[in-house]
Amino acid sequence: MKIIPFYKNERQLIKKAISGNRDAQEHLYKKYAPKMLGVCRQYIKDIHFAEDVMVQGFLKMFQKLESFKFEGSFEGWLRRIMIRESISYLRKQQFVVYDDEVYENHQTQEILQSTDLDTEHIQQLIDALPQGYKMVFVLYTVEGYKHQEIAEMLSISESTSKTQLLKARKLLQEQLSQQNIIGYGNR
Repeated sequence: MKIIPFYKNERQLIKKAISGNRDAQEHLYKKYAPKMLGVCRQYIKDIHFAEDVMVQGFLKMFQKLESFKFEGSFEGWLRRIMIRESISYLRKQQFVVYDDEVYENHQTQEILQSTDLDTEHIQQLIDALPQGYKMVFVLYTVEGYKHQEIAEMLSISESTSKTQLLKARKLLQEQLSQQNIIGYGNR
C-alpha cells in the first residue's frame, strides 16, 4: 500500500492552517506536540502542568500563525513560543527565585539512584535544581541562548544569568559526585 502525504511540504501545511483548515491545524499539532511537550517539560517539572502550558503555547501559535514569515524554521519559531509560555507560567506561579541564598539553603531533592545516565535521570537531576538555576541552565545549555538574551527574557542582569549558570553546573556536579558518577561534567 502506498501512502500519499496529506501535504507536499511544510510551507503548504502552514498556509492551509493559516487559512483555518482544521485538518492542517491538527496535522501541525500532531507533528510538533511531542517535541514541544519536551520543551515545556524542561522548564516545568510536573508533566500535567507542562502539558497545559504546551496546549496554551499551541493556542498562541494558532493565533499568531499568520505572523510567521517563513524565514527560518517553523519548529524554531514554535519552540520560542513554548519557551516564553513556560517562563510566563513559572513567573505567574512565582516559582522563580534569583537569590544567592537559594544555593546555600537548597536541599537537593531525593533522586533515584542510577549509574547510567538516561534521559529521565538527567531530567530528574535538572528538576532538582532551584527554579532560577534551572531556567538559566536550560536556556543556555539546551536552547543555546546567550547570557544577554537570557537576561532580557528573564528580566535579570547578564551577570545574574552567568552566576545562576555557574551555580547550576556546580550543583549538578555535586549531585553526580554524590551518586558516584565521578568526573561527569568536569571539563
